Amino acid sequence: MESKLYVGNLSYNVTEEKLRELFGQAGTIKEIAMIMDRDTQRPKGFGFVEMTTQVEAQKAIEMFNEHELDGRRMTVNFARPKEDRGGGRGGYGGGGGRNRY
Repeated sequence: MESKLYVGNLSYNVTEEKLRELFGQAGTIKEIAMIMDRDTQRPKGFGFVEMTTQVEAQKAIEMFNEHELDGRRMTVNFARPKEDRGGGRGGYGGGGGRNRY
């Protein structure tokens, strides 16, 4: 089972260091990834924290889901695997399709 957590509804002022300090209370952190806007390089308000074990990850969920940090209640749960977005049919319009009727 996974030990990677989705951490959402973060204030834009929350830093990786602040998350490390907080989640370190639940156990050993393997990795933290703050998601940034590609264009502005500003935080998007969510990220991922990977704990060393599933037990530590579960403890972090129990400790920090709905926990208030910097004026906002965090959402903490197990991260879902990245979905395969496929290829070819994405993008604007989804690929032709004028004669759908």
